[in-house]
Amino acid sequence: MEKNENLKLNKMKSLPLKSIFTGLTALTIMYNSFYTVDEGHVGIVMRFSEAKSQVDPGLHTKVPFIDSVKEIEVRTRKNQEKMSSSTKEQMPVTVSVSVNWTVEKSAALELYIKYGGLDQFENRILDPRFRSATKDVIPQFDAEKLIQDRAYAIKRIEERLIEEMSGYPVTVDNIQIEDIKLPKKYLTSIETKQTEKNLADAEKHKLARQNLEAQRSVNTAKATADGIKYVAIAEAEAIRIKGLAEAESIEAKAKALINNPLIVKLTEAQNWDGKLPATMLGNSNMPILDMRKK
Repeated sequence: MEKNENLKLNKMKSLPLKSIFTGLTALTIMYNSFYTVDEGHVGIVMRFSEAKSQVDPGLHTKVPFIDSVKEIEVRTRKNQEKMSSSTKEQMPVTVSVSVNWTVEKSAALELYIKYGGLDQFENRILDPRFRSATKDVIPQFDAEKLIQDRAYAIKRIEERLIEEMSGYPVTVDNIQIEDIKLPKKYLTSIETKQTEKNLADAEKHKLARQNLEAQRSVNTAKATADGIKYVAIAEAEAIRIKGLAEAESIEAKAKALINNPLIVKLTEAQNWDGKLPATMLGNSNMPILDMRKK
């Protein structure tokens, strides 16, 4: 009887421990059944270390203790390289270049299967081709051209790298030459030449401006002269027309006098002021008579 009671007590004591263990096991399984993928990444689902599928950012479920997940970034990444080379005239140069690139989201699983992740892809594929493209392009430029037309050198490197990366599931977004280091003595000579060029350009601009102002003055003077000329022509034309009119008037009066002599008398009568002459001229034997009243 006492023995049975002891067994019953032992069973009752073991029940809470078993329940706790069962609960912890259930929580562990549940915890390992869910996972999240961060924004800007895709998840590569691994089953027994074999890549099976890819999932988008967010909350997902998996088979606990069997599936695992590796994340691959699909945002734009930046790689930088610093390398020594030489210019077209065999001038030693050190350039720092960078490239922005992006994994094509739909091809993340393919990239992982072939290369094992982004680090391996960069080390084995991208970086060697980026260095090669840069070292092939830089020697095509002389030092002065490389400094003054950096954008064209960048364009050439970018074209070369895009061609090299055409068969891979990535997009080359942008390349920059961050820094160019040449021997100090040569940099000084380039700066001197650039200063002289700037001064020459300034003088050329000044001369062009002076020529423009001189031409403007000539045009103004010509316009003024043309104005005076046209005014003189207009005045001369007015005088000519007025003269023709007066001549025609005189001619008309002359014809009228010829045709009618009494017009002279009419004209005199129209012009008389109503006063008699003050003196009268006599004949040769008579003195001049004063006709005024006394």
